[in-house]
Amino acid sequence: MGGHLSPWPTYTSGQTILQNRKPCSDDYWKRVGSCQQHPFRTAKPRYLEELENYLRKELLLLDLGTDSTQELRLQPYREIFEFFIEDFKTYKPLLSSIKNAYEGMLAHQREKIQALEPLKAKLVTVNEDCNERILAMRTEEKHEISLLKKEKMNLLKLIDKNNEEKISLQSEVTKLRKNLAEEYLHYLSERDARKILIADLNELRYQREDMSLAQSPGIWGEDPVKLTLALKMTRQDLTRTQMELNTMKANFGDVVPRRDFEMQEKTNKDLQEQLDTLKASYEEVRKEHEILMQLHMSTLKERDQFFSELQEIQMPGRKRLAEEQKETFPDFFFNFLEHRFGPSDAMAWAYTIFENIKIFHSNEVMSQFYAVLMGKRSENVYVTQKETVAQLLKEMTNADSQNEGLLTMEQFNTVLKSTFPLKTEEQIQELMEAGGWHPSSSNADLLNYHSLFMEDEEGQSEPFVQKLWEQYMDEKDEYLQQLKQELVPQAGPLKPLGVRACHSLFLWGALMTIDPSLDKQTVNTYVSQAFQLPELEMPEEGDEKEEGVVEILQTVLERLQVIDIRRVGPREPEPAI
Repeated sequence: MGGHLSPWPTYTSGQTILQNRKPCSDDYWKRVGSCQQHPFRTAKPRYLEELENYLRKELLLLDLGTDSTQELRLQPYREIFEFFIEDFKTYKPLLSSIKNAYEGMLAHQREKIQALEPLKAKLVTVNEDCNERILAMRTEEKHEISLLKKEKMNLLKLIDKNNEEKISLQSEVTKLRKNLAEEYLHYLSERDARKILIADLNELRYQREDMSLAQSPGIWGEDPVKLTLALKMTRQDLTRTQMELNTMKANFGDVVPRRDFEMQEKTNKDLQEQLDTLKASYEEVRKEHEILMQLHMSTLKERDQFFSELQEIQMPGRKRLAEEQKETFPDFFFNFLEHRFGPSDAMAWAYTIFENIKIFHSNEVMSQFYAVLMGKRSENVYVTQKETVAQLLKEMTNADSQNEGLLTMEQFNTVLKSTFPLKTEEQIQELMEAGGWHPSSSNADLLNYHSLFMEDEEGQSEPFVQKLWEQYMDEKDEYLQQLKQELVPQAGPLKPLGVRACHSLFLWGALMTIDPSLDKQTVNTYVSQAFQLPELEMPEEGDEKEEGVVEILQTVLERLQVIDIRRVGPREPEPAI
């Protein structure tokens, strides 16, 4: 067979040569379609026909055999593949590797099948054991079922027997009830006859007694007929008297005697007089109680009023005491480093962080952290600024009815004015320019307001948020400058009147003068932060020199510079002269 090789498919056209194309691409399907539309018109090679005939004969012989297996059916294919390997010298290495790979896989599968043979035998054994157990269980179940059926039949017979006994007992009970009724009637008739007999015997006894009395005249000395008549009349009188007594009991059984009635009436009058006296006393006591309740309510109102005034007076002292007891941020930061890195490395870490803050002092976050760490600024300043920015973003989001993240310049201006009503037109203009507005912009231009609040990788805010911070610091400096001018007289630098400027009440009045819209709680907070010492330690008039007053005033302003202090409402215009 190997000696008859044909040049197929070398003489076929180039369209039949397989191309290295992607299987599922569009070009592949186009080529497949073109191949289907233009089928190969070349005839099958002779060598291929001989191989097919040889394979068909071998398979037919294997099909005729009774003991043909899959291994035997693979043998013709293996021989044909070897013919291919021998005839195609160019592809012999590749085809040999393919054959070896398949032979290795078949050998591996044979080994696996051989390894599974004991398991198969064991599985067959287990299957047989299970079948035997199932048969034994079925046999046992059949035996139990037969026993249960027999027991059921016995129980049914017992039930029938009990039913028969029940019927016979019911008939016997019915018969006994009938006999009992007859015996009861017989007993009643005997009882009536016995009563009649007893009455006759009593009558005979009475007659005998009467006869015996009549036969002994020495005892009574009277006529028996007369005595009999008298006895009869006496019995009639006794019966009539008994009837009258019963009638009297029925008619006057609930009647109180007159003597008892008079005693009860007298007691009732005494109790009525006592009740009237107690009623009069009760009315007097009730009126006194109402008066006392009114006094009590007025006293409670005065107490509540005094208590609220006391709370207002003690509030600055309590807040100052709470601030004194509260751990400062530098102490907290150092304790955190000790807890995180240990006491030995805490100082080194603190020094490293401090030096890095100095190096990156131009950074906004580093600058604020350094100010809080050194006590030059309160934490509330940073927190309040963040809350202000969050509130502004919330107002812009509410104004964005379409939820597109865009606002017109007119809406942007309206939100700024509603959120910051105390800012001037110039400040609003600066904020709009920081947000991207230009003089050439129109009110219909759109602004992506979310981009105004974004931060870079180093925590630096956008120019809009930075401008908000700058305006806050400028407004704070201006507010404290107005407070300083109110505390220090305009006529000269710190006259003796400046001693009063260090007093908390005078500071209270100065704050209310420059900002009348402040509430009491806010003023108390400002005063408690400014005066962190008891009033007894502050200088009185004439006790300190002018330098001491200047120092205390400077300390008050520095403490107010640290906290979050800002204007709440507009300042009242000065009256025209």
